[in-house]
Amino acid sequence: MTATALQRNATLVQPATRGIHHLALCTDDIKKTTEFYTRVLGMPLVHAMKVPAGLGTGPANRGNPPYESVRHYFFDMGNDSVIAFFEIPKGREPAGNRNAIGAMQHCAFVVTVEKFRALEERLKANNVPYVGPLPQLPGLDGIYFFDPNGIRLEFACQPSEGENPIVIPMIAQTREEAASELQSLEGVDASWLAEMTKALPA
Repeated sequence: MTATALQRNATLVQPATRGIHHLALCTDDIKKTTEFYTRVLGMPLVHAMKVPAGLGTGPANRGNPPYESVRHYFFDMGNDSVIAFFEIPKGREPAGNRNAIGAMQHCAFVVTVEKFRALEERLKANNVPYVGPLPQLPGLDGIYFFDPNGIRLEFACQPSEGENPIVIPMIAQTREEAASELQSLEGVDASWLAEMTKALPA
């Protein structure tokens, strides 16, 4: 049986979560961001609010940006998950460095073959510069571009999957393939390797 067949037939360890509920990112221009995500990327606005007063500063803050009553908008990115933005007051925070530790280097959205082509055309029609399509992992093509906030985004397409892409089986390695890389880390032993690769097919 080939590695690909093993990956597709594997029963992986059940993860503790069901995926992303929402990504919460920052902008200093919520209007421009709303226009980009709805008009260019086709992600409908599903919720528009201001964070209730008292949650930006002081003891009631629970991790929100430290500004009062900031706008917080949510957009449907498909498959029952959303991407959200807080609007930070202009000039109050520096632009992010996507390669900084703890930063988001880029966000990749799963798209079908049909949508992949259509979204590339939308980028062209809206004069959004992009790179690709580029081959990524085996069986995966990507298009990279930036949103108005300088956030790097990707459309990720699995051409052989057509209109029903399934991500995990496509990218899952065998235990041996993953272990060959993991062994390059310092201080690992056989039990650690077994624990880290237990979700993968033998």
